[in-house]
Amino acid sequence: MSMPMEQFMRRIDFGFVIFDFGLEGKTMDENDLRQRTKQFALRAMKLVAALPETAIGRTIGNQLVRSATSVGANYRAACRGRSKPEFVAKLGIVVEEADECGYWLELIIDGELLRRDLVEPLLTEANELTAIMVASHKTAQSSIEIQKSKIKNV
Repeated sequence: MSMPMEQFMRRIDFGFVIFDFGLEGKTMDENDLRQRTKQFALRAMKLVAALPETAIGRTIGNQLVRSATSVGANYRAACRGRSKPEFVAKLGIVVEEADECGYWLELIIDGELLRRDLVEPLLTEANELTAIMVASHKTAQSSIEIQKSKIKNV
């Protein structure tokens, strides 16, 4: 059940586009996203603990933990960025890592390592975080390009 992206988009004061996934009028700020990415990592760690103790389970589990913890760590680093280009670069890493989490979660489902109903909520969260970060990345990147064009026109 997919809704058009425009329906979810909201612009907040500091120029990011974020998504409202049923938060009923509550927009997410930097601290909300820090918390959300941290909870995502913690949930991934719990899911990995439930994987079978096989070579495949360990390999995919290690990859998922690495990428899931990287989402939050790099988002925090982006928020501490010294410049807008540094922020954009770090957000690009967050996008890649969140998307990679989706890949590992899909492999867990498709490889039947865990029941689909146990994995899908975390996969949904990985996809939502990816969408949020992609939109934020695009907005921040276009903001830099607008600034550059204003400087050229002066």
